[in-house]
Amino acid sequence: MSSTPSAASSIEADRIADQLERAFEGDAWSGPTVTEILSGISAEQAAARPVAAAHSIWEIVLHATAWQRTVRERLQGHPVEPLADDQDWPRVADASESAWAGTLRNLRAEYELLRREAEAWRDRDLSLTPGGERYTAYEMLHGVIQHIYYHAGQITILKKAQA
Repeated sequence: MSSTPSAASSIEADRIADQLERAFEGDAWSGPTVTEILSGISAEQAAARPVAAAHSIWEIVLHATAWQRTVRERLQGHPVEPLADDQDWPRVADASESAWAGTLRNLRAEYELLRREAEAWRDRDLSLTPGGERYTAYEMLHGVIQHIYYHAGQITILKKAQA
């Protein structure tokens, strides 16, 4: 058997999906995963603004959820208009514990849908620009992972500012 990947291989695509999983809930080399960072945060902590003029943890989670959904839809070839400000950075309408739990469930649900989408890609298709997007599938998948890590760092700082 040749060590050269076949046209239908998914070696790189599988590695990308693995990195997505590591960022969200796996064994991240960089430190705690998003799931670990968000564990134990109350609605009050999530809605707090310990850093002046910064987004709250809750707003960051809503933003990350919106971008996971947007990337997934773009990867699926759906044309997605640029997000309006209120879609990109949604406001917290209800600061209750049940609303926070719902926000976390939505984040996880979008992550799981995005992960399944990432797992469906094959190496030969990573250079495609789905739906006429500006970015390739490869760039979007790596970009969403970078986005997760970036905001995980912000959440960590906001969490520590409240300790």
